[in-house]
Amino acid sequence: MTLFQQLETLQHWLESQIIGQETLVKRLLIALLADGHLLVEGAPGLAKTKAINNLSKGIEGDFHRVQFTPDLLPGDVTGTDIFRPEDGSFQFQQGPIFHNLVLADEINRAPAKVQSALLEAMAERQVSVGRNTYPLPELFLVMATQNPIEQEGTYPLPEAQLDRFLMHVKVDYPDVEAERKILQLVRDEANNSATAIQRPKPVSQAAIFAARQESINLHTAPAIEEYMVQLTMASRNPGNYSQQLASWIDFGASPRGTIALDRCARAHAWLAGRDFVSPDDVQAVAHDVFRHRLILSFEAEANGINADQVIDELLKLVPVA
Repeated sequence: MTLFQQLETLQHWLESQIIGQETLVKRLLIALLADGHLLVEGAPGLAKTKAINNLSKGIEGDFHRVQFTPDLLPGDVTGTDIFRPEDGSFQFQQGPIFHNLVLADEINRAPAKVQSALLEAMAERQVSVGRNTYPLPELFLVMATQNPIEQEGTYPLPEAQLDRFLMHVKVDYPDVEAERKILQLVRDEANNSATAIQRPKPVSQAAIFAARQESINLHTAPAIEEYMVQLTMASRNPGNYSQQLASWIDFGASPRGTIALDRCARAHAWLAGRDFVSPDDVQAVAHDVFRHRLILSFEAEANGINADQVIDELLKLVPVA
């Protein structure tokens, strides 16, 4: 099978297991190809944990879940030096961050020190303990989740740390038809039904790295690159496009936003089987890339304007070419 066929087969299998969450499945694969991390926000029970767990079964990689709690320590995530009394030395004990796929469940429940330790590892791809630095695996993806319902006793992520995430994905409830399919899937799994779709052969890490390279090499016309740059610039200088837009945005996207937009648009185009990036690819990922990178004004919040509505306006006002 070609690289595209391997990833396509993996996507179809994941969608058969994570019913009604096609967007989440696609964003996970985009993050895998774009070599970035996901922040997923959604109510409990929407298969966020199951999605990344099943992804780990569909690729050659190990998975670890960390439940973030207020009493968690940075060393519980990164690992720490353990004293060995038999020879009086210290030996580094790796933490859960050293797995290929890591689920940081309810990241906003842990205090700032723990969040900072995780996000530093995400950005630097290494962990420093004492005088030593330890590299993380080459295939490394963190999916952090947030519960938008219960905010009591939580520590919201600062904007500067949110910027480390490639995308911020919002997960909603499945529709009626998907809910019926979920019931059937759970019954089939409980009965070990033979009707369940067979899990494909795991995609090797070498294949994932090769697919990343192919997505990086996709043709992107200068006009498309300019479009991505102008979207970012419009978020920083909204007054050039609309006074209403200017009244909604306090701070626009950082350069990380433009880089993420380019990488995600390329991965989106590659997963669609194209050898070039189109404006549709940019627009398809724009909300997830910019959602956590825009700081809205008090006026916008007072009028009930959210980041998605602001991004809609950006896409409407910035010309494609």
